[in-house]
Formats: sequence, structure tokens, C-alpha cells
Amino acid sequence: MEQTTIRVHPAFTVGDVDQRLFGGFLEHLGRAVYGGVHDPGSTLADAHGNRTDVLDALDRLGLTTMRWPGGNFASGYHWRDGVGPAASRPTVRDPAWRSIEPNAFGTHEFLDLAERAGWTPMVAVNLGTGTPEEAADWVEYTNAAGGTRWAEARIANGRATPWGVPLWCLGNEMDGPWQIGHVPAEVYGQRAQQAAMQMKLVDPTIETVVCGSSTPDLPTFGTWDRQVLEVVGDQADYVSVHRYVGNMDGDLEDYLAVGGSVDLLIDQVDAVCRSVQAASRSAHRAWLCFDEWNVWYRDFEMDGGWTRAPHLLEEVYDLADALAVAQFLMSFIRHADVVKIANLAQVVNVIAPLLTRDDGLLVQSIFHPFRMISDRRTGRSLRVSVDGPVVRSRRYGSVPMVDAAAIVEGDELHAFFVNRSPSAAAPVRLEVPGASLATGEAELLTGGAPDAANGWDRIDAVVPVPFDLPVAADGTGRWELPPHSFLAASVRLDGRHR
Repeated sequence: MEQTTIRVHPAFTVGDVDQRLFGGFLEHLGRAVYGGVHDPGSTLADAHGNRTDVLDALDRLGLTTMRWPGGNFASGYHWRDGVGPAASRPTVRDPAWRSIEPNAFGTHEFLDLAERAGWTPMVAVNLGTGTPEEAADWVEYTNAAGGTRWAEARIANGRATPWGVPLWCLGNEMDGPWQIGHVPAEVYGQRAQQAAMQMKLVDPTIETVVCGSSTPDLPTFGTWDRQVLEVVGDQADYVSVHRYVGNMDGDLEDYLAVGGSVDLLIDQVDAVCRSVQAASRSAHRAWLCFDEWNVWYRDFEMDGGWTRAPHLLEEVYDLADALAVAQFLMSFIRHADVVKIANLAQVVNVIAPLLTRDDGLLVQSIFHPFRMISDRRTGRSLRVSVDGPVVRSRRYGSVPMVDAAAIVEGDELHAFFVNRSPSAAAPVRLEVPGASLATGEAELLTGGAPDAANGWDRIDAVVPVPFDLPVAADGTGRWELPPHSFLAASVRLDGRHR
């Protein structure tokens, strides 16, 4: 097989890797909250009713931000239902997922959990059935010190100091006809602008995420983003980007090239943001926020049958899905200059890296690439030159057979590679002009077949293993990636010129 040569130079940087790229998403959907993170009846629950095994696993991922309470759920959620004494909170219908919501896990439960877990909270307000005033009141409840109605209500409910929630999503997927309160772009833009203005009058330090296109498959893709950003103007700090992928057609070679579509989507949305900024002659621009991204194509059961915590969207992931997840994160790293926030959707049970049952926890294949990259995430993204064979896919065009991304942190280089071929090994040569590679460590994620998956009967079918990193006499790395594999490496750089 033809060799792939990858070149990076510590001076050719893209930008700092924003640590908020490694966030998660927790929606009141299926068993994500009830029976997932929050399960007071479980023998594995802590004093707050949260499952320790789930939280320990999420801690291993190093999650930085957590988006809550939705998702589609947000467009029908009224935050006042979820505060105050638990016994007096109403049980209501959630029309988004046709489920019963007990409101046992509300603002205090989420924000206190985020505080204990070290997550930066990212709260989505209701701009479907809610109002800009309701959104501003929520900011007062969470962020104001005291002396006014909603700040005093928070204090009366047991929280003296404000949480200081810094990130607020202005609704969810309002371009989608499936969304409660769906409206045209101009109407949503006016609603979002009014909400952002009122919210920032309460707390000028917050940042807002405006709803961008929820999928590039909608006919309004791109046009929606432009129209909304033109109306919201400088009140929009970020524009949301949502992307779900999958091997719907059973075409593995095509699926393993999916990262090319992520790169294209970033370039397209960024072009809209730059265009709006130029047209408005503003120094302010909206950055990209992938507040929903993941693999999702098997389980589309979305009807909860008006039950509490129904089993919905409980996807089972294989090795090929893990390689897709790795490509998402590598694309975000390569575009660190414009992608600032990302949230894996979701974190437990619902299209998630973790599945629970009463007596335990299953770590799915997609958990591993996230953890492997998260452990090596600090530093500056580097521009990557890839010279080698290409894969010609049906949907995504021609992409390099080896996908690559790199981060430099002092004298340490973090490098990531996906061999997109389902059948051929990929010889790789890594060069750092002006420096030599020295000692390093690496992990390889692969398996007997691309459809290998972890299950309750075999929890370790897809797990990372140590990988040897020999360095050639000329100071380059020369490694062979097995078919359908992901390699994450950290190598010390010797500054001596070769």
C-alpha cells in the first residue's frame, strides 16, 4: 500500500483548541435524565440521586460544557415548573417526545450537578412556546445576586449564591417543521434578538447561541442562517450547527469518508458568518457552536407513549461509528479558528457513549475516541499537510485515505489519525520540519471487524490498546495503521534540526 506522508510545523498554527469543544448534551428525552444521570432509586445513586457509575465515566471523558434541558424538549419546557419544593412541582406532558415529565430534575438539580462535576452549564431557553421575558427571568434566577423577584425566589429555594450560567441557547432547531413553535427565519430572528437583548440586560456577561440550520438537508440551509444572523446582529455570539451521520445504506467505504462532509459543513456555515459580518461592517462575528453532533441512524423511536423515561433512541454503536466520531473531533480541531463549542449528543442512554441498566453500565465504542482525543486536547491546532492515497466515496467525494489532525503543546505534539480503509493497512510517515520526534506514547482503537460492538455479554470487543511509536534515524515517525483504525499519539519534539 502506498505510504501517506503527513507534515506539520509548530509555527503553522490554526488557533487555540477551545476546551469547550469537549462538551456534552443532556436532554429530557428517553432515559437520558431519569434512569441515566438521575436515578434516586438505584443502589448506585449518590446522596443527590445521581448515578455514580455514569458520572465517573463522564469524568473520564473530561467533559467541559453540558447543554440542558434540550433539544426539542426545550421548546415546550417552562423552567418555573422545575424549581421549588419537589413535592409541589407539576407532572406535565412533554409533547416533543410524547413522554411524561415529573420535573424532579430541574434548574437546581442540573446546575448543582454541573458545579460538582466541573461542567460549564449551557442552558437552552424556550423560544417555541416561551417568551423572551420568560428567558430573561431565568437568567435573573440563575445569575443575579439578589434583591429582585427571581433572584430572591432562588434564594428562598435554597441557593444563596448565583450559579453564573455563562452560555445560553436561544431556542432549539427553530428552522425545523417538527419543532414546537416553528416559525420562519425572520420571525425567529426577531424573537431571538428580543430574548438576547433582555437576557443581556439582566447579565451583560453571558454569551448567546442563535439557532442555525438544524441539518444541511433542509431546503432553507444557509439561507436561514444568513437571515437570522442579519436580524439578531451583534446579540449573537455563536450560531448553532447540528450534524448527525450514519451508515444508512450499508456502504462502509462511503461511511468511513464521512469526515469530509463535516469539513464542508464547517466551511459553508463559516462562509455565511463571514458574509454577514462583512455586509454589516461589524467587528463582531458569530462563531460556530456544534451543540448537537453524533452518529445516529439505527433507532428512530421517538414516541414515548405518554410514559415516564421510555426507552427511546438507544443506539448501539460499532467500531465504524467510533471512527466517524473521531473524524468529527478531528475536523473541529482542524477548524479551531472558527469552531469554539461542541456538544456530543447525548451523554447517556440516548444516542450516547454510555448505556445503563439497573446493575451496571456499558461503555460503547464511541466513548473511546472521544476520551483518547480529550486526554490530548490542550494546545494549538496545526495546519496539516497530507500527501498520499485517497478514498473516492459516493456521497462525500474524494478524501485522504488517512484522516489527520495535530495539536502542539510546548515541546509535545499530539497527533491523530484515522485509517479510512475497511480492508487495507496504511503506512504513515509523520514529519515535523525543523524538529525530530523523540519518545512518545500512543493508543490504537481497532477490532476484528468494522461492525464489532461492545455488549452486555462482551464489554471489551472494541477498546483501545497501547501502540508502539518507533522513531526512524532521521527523526520521523513511520507507523502502520491497521485497516479501520484510529490512532492517538503524543510525541515529544526534539528541537534539533534534522
